[in-house]
Amino acid sequence: MLHHDDALGSDHWNDKRIDVNGRQYALPCKPVAVICIDGFDPEYLDAALADGTMPTLAAWVQNGFACTVDAAMPTFTNPNNISIVTGVPPSVHGVSGNYFLDRDTGIETVMVDESFLRTGTILAALAGAGVPVASITAKDKLRKALGAGLKGISFSAQHAGATTLEENGIEAAEALVGRPAPDQYSADLSLFVLDAGIALLKEGRAKFLYLSLSDFIQHAHAPRSAESDDFLRAIDDRLQAIETLGARVALTADHGMKDKADGAGRPNVIYLQDYLNAIFGDDAVRIICPIADPFVRHHGGLGSFVRGYVRDGISVEDVLVAARKAPLVAEVLSAEAAAQRFSLPIDREGDFVALAADIAVIGASAGEHDVSTLAGHRLRSHGGISEQRVPLIASHPLVPGSADGILHNWDVFDVALNRMVRS
Repeated sequence: MLHHDDALGSDHWNDKRIDVNGRQYALPCKPVAVICIDGFDPEYLDAALADGTMPTLAAWVQNGFACTVDAAMPTFTNPNNISIVTGVPPSVHGVSGNYFLDRDTGIETVMVDESFLRTGTILAALAGAGVPVASITAKDKLRKALGAGLKGISFSAQHAGATTLEENGIEAAEALVGRPAPDQYSADLSLFVLDAGIALLKEGRAKFLYLSLSDFIQHAHAPRSAESDDFLRAIDDRLQAIETLGARVALTADHGMKDKADGAGRPNVIYLQDYLNAIFGDDAVRIICPIADPFVRHHGGLGSFVRGYVRDGISVEDVLVAARKAPLVAEVLSAEAAAQRFSLPIDREGDFVALAADIAVIGASAGEHDVSTLAGHRLRSHGGISEQRVPLIASHPLVPGSADGILHNWDVFDVALNRMVRS
């Protein structure tokens, strides 16, 4: 639904608003970009600001707006990107992980398309109101969900060489950027996303951009490493280019990132399925790792939040008691408690949820996780509460008195479209 409000008239916004999932958003007349820097833990931002690695972002922090907010739980890519583009938590939009066990079918599946969404997106609503919208993501696992109902441009850097006008709203995305689609395990996958957004702005083909990056570098490299610094400098150069092209920018992260290895560099991991089945018998408990997706080489499918499913005839409460005694496990919650505490859809929960200690991850069975793919770097991962705090930054100041209530990364569209000063 569109609304008119004379108070919104300006050179950057017109006098119309749309309703999406209980919020109203102003329509932009000039370009606006929302960027999700995947895995952008506050430690990366703090180091970059202290060391001068990201001067554009530093100027935004000083002259625009910056705060720290909570990401959605579990702190994985899919539930958080969908929270960001819908403006609501997983309990409303329905996407509660990258990967889940469908109780109705008994099938383990990746949540990669719009069939799992229970509500519309702000992107689709903006496009439906006549705003030229482009949604560009690093990996194809998010493209269909982010593009649900979107009449605009929607493609992934991973598959930029195969875009079509019919499916993606654009042909030859590689030609748009001027280089081939990058390797999925590379820093350039994220930079390609930003370069595509810049190209669309230059050509006047998009007025609203959603740009979602990859966390490949953050999984492999700590703040202040040469690889991290080079990556963040390259991002900052592109943020400057987007701003120079006249776009207002609001950015956030889908989750943080923490070191999960011991002093010798070995992953701090508890294989909870193996641990519990040694107590209750073979196949008594199935552990599902919601971090899992088709691209696990950089983290071995190991995160800090898992769901447990208990075989009929075994006491769930007994399993919870045993799981709470497992090494490296910080908390174990019933399905109901987890859904209430973390705003999750109860019908997509397991019988229980387990959270790792801040320094650790939880796996299912040792045979299901290949940590040899870490290629010599320390395990860095996410999923738990210690990765929930993330930055939210705007390129321009907010309207005086409007900073209250910015609590989550899914408030970033509200900041981008409603709260930045109009002049």
